[in-house]
Amino acid sequence: MSASTSTTDTLGSPLPVLSYSPVVLPVPGRPVDLQIRVTAPETGTGLPVILLSHGQGPSNNLSSLNGYAPLVNFWAAHGFVVIQPTHLTSRTLSHLVAEAPGAPFFWRSRAEDMSHILGRLDVIEKAVPLLAGRIDHTKVAVAGHSFGGFTSSLLLGARVTDPDSGEEVSLIEPRIKTGVLLAAPGRGDVLNGPMANALPVLGTIDFSTMTTPALVVAGDEDDSRHFTDMGPDWHADPYALAPSPKSLLTLFGAGHALGGIPGYDVAETTDENPERVAVVGRLTAAYLRSRLHPGDNAWQAAREALATGPDPVGRVETK
Repeated sequence: MSASTSTTDTLGSPLPVLSYSPVVLPVPGRPVDLQIRVTAPETGTGLPVILLSHGQGPSNNLSSLNGYAPLVNFWAAHGFVVIQPTHLTSRTLSHLVAEAPGAPFFWRSRAEDMSHILGRLDVIEKAVPLLAGRIDHTKVAVAGHSFGGFTSSLLLGARVTDPDSGEEVSLIEPRIKTGVLLAAPGRGDVLNGPMANALPVLGTIDFSTMTTPALVVAGDEDDSRHFTDMGPDWHADPYALAPSPKSLLTLFGAGHALGGIPGYDVAETTDENPERVAVVGRLTAAYLRSRLHPGDNAWQAAREALATGPDPVGRVETK
């Protein structure tokens, strides 16, 4: 039995998806309003929420509420409400926020965006057609790719030191029950690439406090030399250095885009592989479903299917 057949059966048939944007949330003190996209299945109630934090990347528009359609559509088709903010780091906003406090990386603001969204879920439900009353506000996950994985790490409990004040900062969001880190940055004491000085906060991350359950997804060919010469293992650090319960999905042959999760057929994907993207969608959906619905066996079934397939595309470790 292939991974695709078994896991898809466990997740159920995909539903039609509705996507609505922008929903505009004024936030006091933020240099521009917080804009989000909301994507949800056409039917269903008691729907869990995934907050998705975009990365940076070279594209002008994918690092915004308009990116990550391959994952967003899959998650929504299998029962999740996906909420995507345009963080202040987005290239779509660079002409508006270049001089704002926290520029250009806005590491604190990115995490705070998610807390603002959670505080306004009732407003979001009413603003999006056909969504009112369908969200389970107690079942919330966060997911993030690349720098979005760093943002998600903070929301899951990792701590950093503010390079300007020397203050230890915790941005853990207790309303978030679980998370997925996609090609996220690892430990900071090995940063020796050209980006090391540009992002000093990255060098201070402490995963020992990241106590919220999470799935770390890493490609075994994701060699981020602009940050470190540690090699692909760097992206497994959030699993290796954080306390249990954690899981690690290592994808064979995958680069930083994990097969193309930032968008359909985008030029920045160096490892274009639709099957790999589908595997990321299925495994992450199964993990989040089982974490948010105790007793659901989707994650166990997905792991077994991955391990028993004739040509495995990855492996899973847990602790």
